[in-house]
Amino acid sequence: MTALAAGTPASDPIVNTAVFALFVAITLYVVYRAGTRNSSTADYYAAGSAFTGRQNGIALSGDFLSAASFLGIAGAIAIHGYDGFLYSIGFLVAWLVDLLLIAELLRNTGRFTMGDVLSFRMKQRPVRAAAATSTLVISFFYMLAQMAGAGGLVALLLNVHSKLGQALVIGVVGLVMVLYVLVGGMKGTTWVQIIKATILLLCGALLTVFLFGKFGFSFSNLLSSAAENSPLGDKLLEPGGSYGRNDTTKLDFVSLSLALVLGAAALPHVLMRFYTVPDSREARRSVVWATACMFVFYLCTLVIGFGAAALVGADEIKNAPGGENSAAPLLALHVGGALLLGVIAAVAFATILAVVAGLTITASASFAHDVYANIFKHGKAEPADEVRVARLTAVVVGVLAIAGGVLANGQNIAFLVALAFAVAASANLSTLLYSLFWKRFNTTGTLWGIYGGLIACLVLVLFSPVVSGAPDAIFKGVDFAWFPLKNPGLVSIPFSFLCGFVGTLVGKPKADAEKQAEMEVRSLTGIGG
Repeated sequence: MTALAAGTPASDPIVNTAVFALFVAITLYVVYRAGTRNSSTADYYAAGSAFTGRQNGIALSGDFLSAASFLGIAGAIAIHGYDGFLYSIGFLVAWLVDLLLIAELLRNTGRFTMGDVLSFRMKQRPVRAAAATSTLVISFFYMLAQMAGAGGLVALLLNVHSKLGQALVIGVVGLVMVLYVLVGGMKGTTWVQIIKATILLLCGALLTVFLFGKFGFSFSNLLSSAAENSPLGDKLLEPGGSYGRNDTTKLDFVSLSLALVLGAAALPHVLMRFYTVPDSREARRSVVWATACMFVFYLCTLVIGFGAAALVGADEIKNAPGGENSAAPLLALHVGGALLLGVIAAVAFATILAVVAGLTITASASFAHDVYANIFKHGKAEPADEVRVARLTAVVVGVLAIAGGVLANGQNIAFLVALAFAVAASANLSTLLYSLFWKRFNTTGTLWGIYGGLIACLVLVLFSPVVSGAPDAIFKGVDFAWFPLKNPGLVSIPFSFLCGFVGTLVGKPKADAEKQAEMEVRSLTGIGG
């Protein structure tokens, strides 16, 4: 097999494939054993609320530490330096919003989905429809990033440069992901995420230790070598490698930061995990454990990113199949040869599989529980029928994710995930906070907040440099962009809060005082949950 780039040792596709196949075989067995006890909607959607805070926290970190964290952030730091680390900081700080404002109250108020909370004191059918719509759109955006990561990763590992070959591999990843969900439900998916998070943390820590050893266990030596081997020179270690060159990029920096910090508290697949524990105390412990795991991992990404800049170099990373997303695998190849690359690649694939499985079960549960059971069947659906609809929805979502991943292949996945965060914060955060903390909030405000934020975010993304008018746009050679920022959060998130506020003031009927009092008591105490 030819080298990936000049001076790079060749990877061994047999080793890479074998290590990944072993992981899939083990996790499919775990999923099968866990899934045999899925006898009700509570088992399928929320794993019977049987996980402890520690288990769920590790699974939360597994659900959240996506291909963007492992591949995208390492690549962003290797190429852009200081500015690339913004993603790590934003993703980590975001959990404070969950810990302080969302986790405990959400666990006490809802049952399976975000729609349970938003519709608690509102008109059920329109609010559940809106919640399901935003959940499906956000899940799709997030899946694009994971599937794009799968395509880039296989291009690097197996030297598959053709779009058709990469599309086939994206299809295989999608198929395995759907199997996880169909067979295991939330319980099986949770165990996959726990296994994956543990392996990811261990591999990140080992790679970090290996790197430090190469530079005499001196972080200063590592940073100096990274700067010397980068086209940016010493500017790699300063702000401005990606943002700050002009007023537009400075605003993009603020917009991205806002989306990262506020987005995690509104991601449906993260919110749904709070229902897999027995009470609000364990939900709070989940967030603490998840934050601790991610703190360790994101420190490792800092070392891995600058290590890739020092040992691999920006040119080799950019020219490799997968572009920026190939920084961590290429570094593993330089440090430990084909075997370490096989292990890191298997972990990256496992990351993609686990996260997409979590997204799929969230999207399918939202449609089956909010739309089928509560809108079509008016809350009287048989549990077996509801689970069957959820499984059929998982298949449809899987097909759409594969198609979207083929289209998004080649984009930086950390950036694609940041867009998903912007959509989540724009569509969901305002309505969640208003529902939990504002007595006057009503159905009209809920619908205006969700649809206003969602539509504003999607329109701004469509007419931004992400889609057209830039060298790295999705559609090259055309230019219909009029919105200058790559991330719309700076505009769409405040607009969503404004829509919810204005809708509440002009909307009828007014808020239900009795339901609001019941929701307040339940959210704070858990009584009646």
